[in-house]
Amino acid sequence: MGHVDHGKTSLLDAIRESNIIATEAGAITQHIGAYQVEVDSRKITFLDTPGHEAFTAMRARGAQATDIAILVVAADDGVMPQTVEAINHARAAEVPIVVAINKIDKPDANPERVKQQLADLGLLIEEWGGDTVCVPISAKKQQGIGELLENLLLVADILELKAELDCPAEGVVIEAKLDKTKGPLATLLVQKGILKPGDILVIGDTWGKIKAMFNELGKHMKKAEPATPVEVLGLNAVPLAGETFRVVGNEREARMYLQKYRERQQRPMAHARTSSLSDLSTQISSGKVKELNVILKTDVQGSIEPIKDSLERLSDERVKVRVIHFGSGSITESDVLLALASNAIIIGFNTRSEPGAQRLAEMEGISIRYYNVIYELVRDVEKALKGMLEPTYTEVIEGQAEVLATFEAAKKGKIAGIIVREGKVRRDSLARILRKGDMLHESRVSSLRRFKEDVKEVVAGFECGVRIENFSDFQIGDIIQFYRQETVT
Repeated sequence: MGHVDHGKTSLLDAIRESNIIATEAGAITQHIGAYQVEVDSRKITFLDTPGHEAFTAMRARGAQATDIAILVVAADDGVMPQTVEAINHARAAEVPIVVAINKIDKPDANPERVKQQLADLGLLIEEWGGDTVCVPISAKKQQGIGELLENLLLVADILELKAELDCPAEGVVIEAKLDKTKGPLATLLVQKGILKPGDILVIGDTWGKIKAMFNELGKHMKKAEPATPVEVLGLNAVPLAGETFRVVGNEREARMYLQKYRERQQRPMAHARTSSLSDLSTQISSGKVKELNVILKTDVQGSIEPIKDSLERLSDERVKVRVIHFGSGSITESDVLLALASNAIIIGFNTRSEPGAQRLAEMEGISIRYYNVIYELVRDVEKALKGMLEPTYTEVIEGQAEVLATFEAAKKGKIAGIIVREGKVRRDSLARILRKGDMLHESRVSSLRRFKEDVKEVVAGFECGVRIENFSDFQIGDIIQFYRQETVT
């Protein structure tokens, strides 16, 4: 895990290459979504995920796919926003971190600065008296790769990572796809037991009897032991990545598990989650919640520390307030996934959600609250902790449009010619104008016209003219979000 361009892919390539040089070519297997290498007759499986979002999506579904996370930080670039996100996602998943400081061969490399930045984030490396293993490497020049692999095995030994063999196989789906000739294919990581052809699998609402198991070369596998990635054929549909699988005794047992899964899916999702501040006090008084996890996003970096300190000071003997992730900018899907994985609420200060993040939050029952006064933000959390929170409002995004043209209207100011990109726009919608991600104005739609006719609403894919109350400074390319407010009880 780590920031973009810090060398995650280069490191994986270097591990594969150095392992092939050090051992026979047959000792390394590159599976779809995973690489397995052999070091001193011991195997290490590397999961090749797109980033911490995929990592957290798995965690949110209840799958702990990783034993150790390698945090890759470029020695010349230092800790960046995605580095911080990766650390917080690994912590939320309770996965130990091994740091690989990459690009040490570059002239402007400064590993000591990286170590200091990591210490400032609470990640203290061993040579500074902490317990985080840190290895300087150069993926490009293949320096330190052997040392990194040895340290991974050492950390695994300290953690005493063991797997049960004498039980029905269980594990997690790394990725899945529909092959035109073979049908549904799933890449699985076995975590318990031994998986064999002929086993009956249940994965979420999918099941099947394993007809064949393959490595990436298309070679048949007769068995897959714990920490082995394997591609299986024989499922009745494509399962979701991050779902857990288990082997059952027969078809009747498989159908029973499917029935139980479907019943669980039909229940309200938010019942076990601190989904809003409003129901937090009830869960505190019943003893269900001992910690309130908060994800904080602000408009500027300077606002973070005072808000974070104010919130954490609200902790008492009943419940602890923890700001598990913070940053400046809009609320993203990554923030919502982290909230889902760590049972957190999201607070936005002078910032808004990206449309995809808002939709995901609504779908998963994650509470996002917006403030522009620090006092009100802290007061609401304090009231929730004391059980006195009054009903408040939540925002539901109804649609999004792009400004294609602007028109002057006599006495009435500028009209924006827009195309509705998502959802719909209604004549009484609340509206927000965004330019390059920054919010310019918030008010409401004062008129909506299509072909010179007043209309009540316009849906996605259609163009129309819109006038926004007290705003006329439209520019081509501006984004207009349309939303409504609903009472949260």
